[in-house]
Formats: sequence, C-alpha cells, structure tokens
Amino acid sequence: MKAMILAAGLGTRLRPLTEQRPKALVQLEDRTLLQITLGRLRSFGVSEVIVNVHHFADMLVDYLQQHANFGMHIEISREEELLDTGGGLKKAAPFFLRDGSDDPFIVHNVDVLSTIDLAEMVGRHRELGALATLAIQRRDSSRQLLFDHAGQLCGRRNGRDVPVEWARNAAPVEELAFCGVHVLSPKILTQMDDAPAFSIVPTYLRLASAGEKIIAYRIDGAYWRDLGTPASLQQASDDLKRGVVS
Repeated sequence: MKAMILAAGLGTRLRPLTEQRPKALVQLEDRTLLQITLGRLRSFGVSEVIVNVHHFADMLVDYLQQHANFGMHIEISREEELLDTGGGLKKAAPFFLRDGSDDPFIVHNVDVLSTIDLAEMVGRHRELGALATLAIQRRDSSRQLLFDHAGQLCGRRNGRDVPVEWARNAAPVEELAFCGVHVLSPKILTQMDDAPAFSIVPTYLRLASAGEKIIAYRIDGAYWRDLGTPASLQQASDDLKRGVVS
C-alpha cells in the first residue's frame, strides 16, 4: 500500500522549533514527527511513501538517508514553491499512477498524532466505493465541513460567522472538523484543479457537487491531536507520559 506524507509546510506555528529544522524533524519525546508518522503507516501495511519537502528540504532528505528510510521505500517530492495540499498531491501523482493500480492510498499530515484505525478507514472507503474518505470529528474549529445524513460532503464553513459554501443542497447537515488524514482513490488525481498551487478542500467540494462520493469517516472515539504548536506538542508529550496514547 502507498501513502503520502504532507511535510512541506514552513511550520510557522511551531516557531522557534522550526527556525533551524523542518517541522517533520521536530521531536516528540525521542522521535521525530516524521518517524512517528512513518511508523504508524508501516503498522497498517504501508510500504511505499512519498514525502513532499520544501523548508530545510536537504536536512529532511539527509535524515531519511541516515536512517535507511526506516526500512521503507520512500521517495521525495521537492517543492521549490509551496503548492499547498492539492498542488502537492497533484505534483506527486506519478508516484501513485505509474503502476496502473486502482488501490486506494493514504494522505497524512506529518504534524498529526492519532490512533485512527487506518485499516478500517481504508476498508470503509472501499466498501462505499468512495473517491475520497476524510477523517473527521466533532471539534470546535473555525473551519467546518458539512456532511449530510449519509456522511457525504455537501459544503463547508471556512471561518466563523461566514456563509456556508454549498457543494449541493442537503438538510439536515452536521458540521464536523477535518483531521488531516485522507484515503483517496487514484482516479481523483486525474480530476485535480489546473492551478499549480491549491488547497484540496475546494477540489473535494467541486467533485462532491458533481456527484462524486466524498465521505466522512468519524474518529470521535480515537485519540487525535494537531501537533502544529509548541503547546500542543507539550500536551501530546504529557499524554504519552500518562498513557493516554502510546
């Protein structure tokens, strides 16, 4: 199975930890965020990974070489300019399309720590014949995705006190927060936006409006934390020490 780790961001919220290293090499206890993410993916049968890089790219490449790619087949997608989630995935498309497989793959933010059952998530994606399956949970956030009673994407609210951007009409809907983990079918890579740099969420909305299955995978019972700030990193460290997450 294949996966992509999104690691190209500048990590501005993690400063000063990212002033001399990429966020993927920030440590949680005695492991880097990249090592943790690779370990999680490998435990669910992922053997081939592509990592997008930009900020301190050579440092990250050297780190992987020094650790023999942690026993996995790892490729690098260098971004001279940041391409955002959609543009980064589009640039990495040949990695997923070259063998002609229609097997789904995982896209995972490097700064997310969770106990999401990725095998179950992939299984649900296959069972429902989805184009994209998004890990979501009920969580306070200024950005919310809207799903109908069948768990299909129908809109988003991109900020507090702003109108909903609808992909299609539905009622009732539930507002849920995205958790930075996706399962995608390769055919989505042929339906991406034309721009070189773009966020993936508007693409999901466009495809949902065209009738494609962009579905929710609820992770309300799982541990999940965005490690994008020093405070959140410290909280995750405390959770590890207290055995809240292993």
